[in-house]
Amino acid sequence: ALAVLLCALRAGGTELTFELPDSDKQCFHQELERGLKFTLDYQVITGGHYDVDCYVEDPNGRTIYKETKKQYDSFPHRTEVKGVYTFCFSNEFSTFSHKTVYFDFQVGNEPPILPDMSNRVTALTQMESACVTIHEALNTVIDSQTHYRLREAQDRSRAEDLNGRVSYWSVGETLILFVVSIGQVMLLKSFFTEKRPGSGGAGT
Repeated sequence: ALAVLLCALRAGGTELTFELPDSDKQCFHQELERGLKFTLDYQVITGGHYDVDCYVEDPNGRTIYKETKKQYDSFPHRTEVKGVYTFCFSNEFSTFSHKTVYFDFQVGNEPPILPDMSNRVTALTQMESACVTIHEALNTVIDSQTHYRLREAQDRSRAEDLNGRVSYWSVGETLILFVVSIGQVMLLKSFFTEKRPGSGGAGT
């Protein structure tokens, strides 16, 4: 299995799209401090029934999250112990379906947009409030763009798969049509073919 060590960050995130072969499992590791919040979002983009098994283990080997055959899900959690957390995606239940999986791993809380914003006792000015509103709106736009980008990739994969099936079906129907046409011609030809009697005995 592929193991990728992600850098430990107090506030940050990692997005990754990777291939998950059939009957295979891939795990990723992240070292986190105690009391740190993280969120794992994932979605299967292509392959099979668009489902995958996913589980997360803490540094003590205890499973804190486990889902089987999920198309997408989100798992927020606040760490209770310091150490390396492991999250794995498994396609071991599938014997021939190749999957493409996307995940977004966010660590820590987003830093305030304005300096000393959390310690302020006075109200925000109109410009500061507008900056905060615009920042939140942009975050919403980014999330929406990611969602629609994944949906577009998933729909494109389904359309290409459907197009391939229709093409194969059309080729099969064309071959069957040729075979049936030739068979009908040969059958009709046999109906109108004059059968000549064999030659009789020698004349005297």
